[in-house]
Amino acid sequence: MDARQLEYFLAIVDHDGFGRAAQELHIAQPSLSQAIAGLERELGVRLFHRVGRGAVLSDAGKELIAPARQVLRDLRTARATMDSLKGVRRGRVELVTMPSPGIEPLGTLTRLFTRRHPGVTVGADAAFTTEEVVRKVRQGVCELGLVGAPGSVQAPGVDVLPLESQDFVLVGASDVDFPAGNPVPRTALAGSRLIVSPPGSLMRRIVDEVLASGADLEIVAEVAHRTSILPLVLQGVGLAVLPAAWAPLARRAGARAVRIDPPAQLHVALVSRSAPLTPAARAFLEVARSYTPVDHLEQPG
Repeated sequence: MDARQLEYFLAIVDHDGFGRAAQELHIAQPSLSQAIAGLERELGVRLFHRVGRGAVLSDAGKELIAPARQVLRDLRTARATMDSLKGVRRGRVELVTMPSPGIEPLGTLTRLFTRRHPGVTVGADAAFTTEEVVRKVRQGVCELGLVGAPGSVQAPGVDVLPLESQDFVLVGASDVDFPAGNPVPRTALAGSRLIVSPPGSLMRRIVDEVLASGADLEIVAEVAHRTSILPLVLQGVGLAVLPAAWAPLARRAGARAVRIDPPAQLHVALVSRSAPLTPAARAFLEVARSYTPVDHLEQPG
């Protein structure tokens, strides 16, 4: 078994089949099939069940995914460690982030990091739940992850660095009816038209609590991609409850952003692999440790 075979195996997993994986790897599909067949012979198990022209992961294949990612990650760490003897001058930080932390503090952290290490690229993957971020970091898909949770982040198997707590705010376009008050009482949302995320998020929980109290408000849009909520607000579709990280962007676009009462907070943390990190990831972690929380509502709009 060698790194090339594991890379080919993961390419098939990540690109849903031999054909797309071969295109991504820039090799002929028969060559890819031969490499996987050799790996299966060496391991003594079938990694894929061939179904027509497609391939479905076997139970053995599913079990190989995490160890394969770990091996390739460790190899990259070893190479990067050798490069670090010359300083952190090049490389790539691989992280995954939820939508709101992907606005802030990712923006500030990336600005500070790239100024300190201009030759290093920051690659940011996307996830929608804390569990998804932690799973990707634990499995070695990424080295670092930014999460937002209703309380302090607890994540066995990874290291957790708390960064900040963001108040939730009510955001609305300048030309729509906006409840009075600063902060806005939740009860004042009665009669409002709201854009929400699907059930399960803290943003949605706040709205559901208002509905449960008997307030008469209307959900006009339920949006899975949370990054689409602010554009809909700016179009005048309705109001939205968002973490304060969105406030500076909303205000620059001419919208209003006001705290809600009783308050709620999104607790943001950076999670990292407990295994050795690449020098670039360690450098990003050092920048995060020096991060100073800010009040996003006080940032200029």
